[in-house]
Amino acid sequence: MEPVPVFKPLIEAEEIAASTGALELGWLGMGSFVGQFEEALKSHTQAADRHVAAVSTGHAALHLGLMVAGVGSGDEVITPSFNNAADFQAILATGAQPVFCDIDPDSLCIDLDQAEKLVGPRTKAMIVMDYDCVLCDHERVAKFAGKHRLRVIHDAAHSFGSKYRGKPVGSFSDICMFSFDPVKTITCIDGGALILRSAEELTRVREMRLIGMTQPTTVMYQNQRAWTYDLKGIGFRYHMANLHAAIGLAQIRKMGVIAQTRRATCRVYNARLSQVLGVTVPKTDFNDIVPFLYYILVPAERRDPLRAHLKESGVDTGIHWQPGHRFTLLKDCRRGDLTVTDRVGNEILSLPLHSRMSEAAVERVIAGVESFFRMP
Repeated sequence: MEPVPVFKPLIEAEEIAASTGALELGWLGMGSFVGQFEEALKSHTQAADRHVAAVSTGHAALHLGLMVAGVGSGDEVITPSFNNAADFQAILATGAQPVFCDIDPDSLCIDLDQAEKLVGPRTKAMIVMDYDCVLCDHERVAKFAGKHRLRVIHDAAHSFGSKYRGKPVGSFSDICMFSFDPVKTITCIDGGALILRSAEELTRVREMRLIGMTQPTTVMYQNQRAWTYDLKGIGFRYHMANLHAAIGLAQIRKMGVIAQTRRATCRVYNARLSQVLGVTVPKTDFNDIVPFLYYILVPAERRDPLRAHLKESGVDTGIHWQPGHRFTLLKDCRRGDLTVTDRVGNEILSLPLHSRMSEAAVERVIAGVESFFRMP
């Protein structure tokens, strides 16, 4: 029986053709497809008054976003402890320190009431993350940031294509980042993007992603390179490759079917698994959401046995994530009360979710969960 993986990218004839075309073009660095991909992102997010910079990974986007926000040595950045390791490493890469905040028990996003207790004299910014299939309360986030004069990095690695109160994610945040790695809703093989408020911030990011070189983007987007340039500041090798952007373009064109099929699968999961005693499902109807992952919460002592039971049926599962304050590297970071984070970190379980996921695969996942909780 064919296994049901947690992730499965939607790679079809269009992506293969896009890859072939990019390779046949022969310009493998940052080129014309990167410029086209940025325009497609701007159009899809309806961010007409914003500026888009594509980069090599979501982590690169986080790192550069924090630098644009002015985060540096000695600063603190409030972040949910229930977050991806990339966010923590990006904070550390600037010389700053993460300050761990608890999460809301319903959304699993940052708890702003708890964050209020963590703002201190060294607080420079905050990271807010949309989790799996639920968005942050971004209106409250904006008010919180304005009150405390903080920059906000919106980690939208999970929420590309979603909308908050009718506004596309990417169109309203202070600094918004996306990830397009191999397991995300759309993939570029690997890639990321920043959506920025000002042309000045865009110029900084464009230089930093090219190891600090003042290489004219207009030239590079014509699959050419200028051979004279200056170095004005620190930089990194964070640019996106043409091949990756070509695949991303093919994926964006499929957002309609990606969104529709993922929502449909999640709605079936919610309807069926909400009837299973011992299982808690996400509190959302999936309207305006393009889900990245689907999660359930189960009693902590039953999670590993459930994973083993599903594995026997060929159904893979994941854990997203281990709370940051449990890592050796971060155990001494300042933190607030993390009661919800500790509970959720022990109970969370990711189930398979794919674009165009077959009904048979969905039924296998559901049947596996149902049969486990029927066992004495």
